[in-house]
Amino acid sequence: MKVLLKIAYLGTSYAGFQAQRGASCRTVQQTLTDAVSKAVGKPCLVTGCSRTDSGVHAKGFCATIEPADGGDITIPLDKIPVSVNHYLPDDVAILNAASVPEDFHPRYDVKSKKYIYVFSDAPARDPFSHGRVTYLKQPLSEESVRRMNEAAEQFVGTHDFASFMAQGSKITDTVRTVFAASVARKGSSVEFRVCADGFLYNMVRIMAGTLLSVGQNKMEPADVKKAVLGKDRSLAGVTAAACGLYLNKVEYKKPVEWVFPEEDSSEGSAEA
Repeated sequence: MKVLLKIAYLGTSYAGFQAQRGASCRTVQQTLTDAVSKAVGKPCLVTGCSRTDSGVHAKGFCATIEPADGGDITIPLDKIPVSVNHYLPDDVAILNAASVPEDFHPRYDVKSKKYIYVFSDAPARDPFSHGRVTYLKQPLSEESVRRMNEAAEQFVGTHDFASFMAQGSKITDTVRTVFAASVARKGSSVEFRVCADGFLYNMVRIMAGTLLSVGQNKMEPADVKKAVLGKDRSLAGVTAAACGLYLNKVEYKKPVEWVFPEEDSSEGSAEA
């Protein structure tokens, strides 16, 4: 039996999701593999929906688990989250579980992913948000947020996002479809939300850094469109810090029947 898990984690103390062969650094994948294997009682394989960077967080990461010997997981589906959570550290948690077909792939069967990037321009730094938001020294005005939102709209559509990919990446197909992109204030924070069929290496962080440049009057909203069309990394802004980024939601081409009912919301969906 192959099981799909929905996972939340704080990436602050992890070198990203992907396990690194021979490396001594902590990764989310290895942490999950160890916990799942202990809960199931035999070695298991964990395959993630994405490779989040070091320091990046997740609220709705998805990964499949299956015994390495091809056998079955005998734990009842509704008991898997609590069973695995027993062996996980406090900064990683299983939120839900679902049974999926053997040919299901958590990465290649994705319909869309939604990320949120959080800037904080609060007058006083909140120690409880340390490592979870990107702090700004100067507050963003209402007009700055409006400009950022105008710029974010330029991302929507099917484009070649080569300008928004980290240099040195080996990916050759840089065309992606962005279904929705917006910037709005949420109390003392400013959030950039983006939903697409896929993302390039550091794509969301470069988008966020570019939008911040617009908010700080270092770029114009129209410059974002020029950067997209130019397919040149030098035309976009800096890469924003990893600590403000969250993988918020993953949607699949076929509905997933989670064992615990989830709130039905179209926010961030491909139809948004």
